[in-house]
Amino acid sequence: MKAAVIAGRVLVALLSAAVLVAAGYGWSTLRRVQESVNTTDVLTVLSDVPNAPPANDGATDILLVGSDSRTDAQGVPLPDHVLRELRTEATDTLNTDTIIVMRVPHDGSKAHAVSIPRDTYVPIPDIGQEKINSAYGLTKFFTMERLAAQGLSDLTERSKAGDQAGRRALVQVVQELTGVRVDHYAEINLYGFYLLTEVIGGVEVCLRQATSDPDSGADFRAGVQTISGGDALAFVRQRKGIPNGDLGRITRQQVFMSAAMSKLLSAGTLADPARLSGLLDAVSKSIVVDEGLDLATFAGQARGLAGGNVEFATIPVIDVGARNERGQSVVTVDPAQVKVFVSAILGEKTPPPAPTTTASTPSSPTEASPTRRFAARPLNLDGPRRRATQPGPPCVD
Repeated sequence: MKAAVIAGRVLVALLSAAVLVAAGYGWSTLRRVQESVNTTDVLTVLSDVPNAPPANDGATDILLVGSDSRTDAQGVPLPDHVLRELRTEATDTLNTDTIIVMRVPHDGSKAHAVSIPRDTYVPIPDIGQEKINSAYGLTKFFTMERLAAQGLSDLTERSKAGDQAGRRALVQVVQELTGVRVDHYAEINLYGFYLLTEVIGGVEVCLRQATSDPDSGADFRAGVQTISGGDALAFVRQRKGIPNGDLGRITRQQVFMSAAMSKLLSAGTLADPARLSGLLDAVSKSIVVDEGLDLATFAGQARGLAGGNVEFATIPVIDVGARNERGQSVVTVDPAQVKVFVSAILGEKTPPPAPTTTASTPSSPTEASPTRRFAARPLNLDGPRRRATQPGPPCVD
């Protein structure tokens, strides 16, 4: 069973550091959060990637990733009773079904977050054209296969090397698609999302109509309601029975992120010792960040976020129902148009390349140029731009 998990839960955990500092909880508490986080050197390894975007651009760009891994952050498989709570089952596959690039300006001004649809069809290093959500998992699989063929028998070591290669491939793909240099990496798994929503006491959401979906476990009434745990997972996983499928799910993820941030940042959430302890436990079991992400520094840069000063958007696409040569449904994009859009949303880094007529799309001799189609009639996935704070939860499909 596929699972799309909002990467905003990573942001929720990272923002807790900013709140602790702003509220005067002290550096000892901040150190406890820092020590609970698992780290990876993926960005150090990527430092010498050819043609990477410039690093020093006046802001911190964080890649937020939600994975459907059925293990905890230490690679320990989740027990059956936990999988039942998550409304999923054991699987050997790994997808990063939520991918968000967030820019936090160093001057404390408004931050922006840009979502990338999970089925976006992109080139993956050493593999070829695939959905972006498979970049991590496929690279990990082939890396582990290669190491096994080379005689490495330790499964844990092969898995760690596979994770490293998978993260590196995903970061590289995102950089090439968006033109954004990833300064920091933050990843969370299914279990972490479950624990974090429980820690903050649930999140208030609003649906325009009742909806249900046995694949995701979604079964919700219309109107405002508070959800957590398995229900929260179902809310952000559902794509059947809602308009625009995966793109409608992105809207839910962004709305949920806003509500979760607001709840975390509300008075008293982190002042409660039991909730703080629960947060630290969730972080240790579920979150992986690059080893260069210092929460004290991030706390200083993210003070503006503590006021909910974040705006969300989704990259422009050409076609949400295209088919590749294997008959898979994919989302096609024009990489040059994506870079133009992202630079406009996040703020100029370097002059974006001029739009070209070459799009990341399956070949079809009978179709009109997808780039021309996009240029003439861009497909807006967002509607009005969403701010992270507003009175009451906005109703979604």
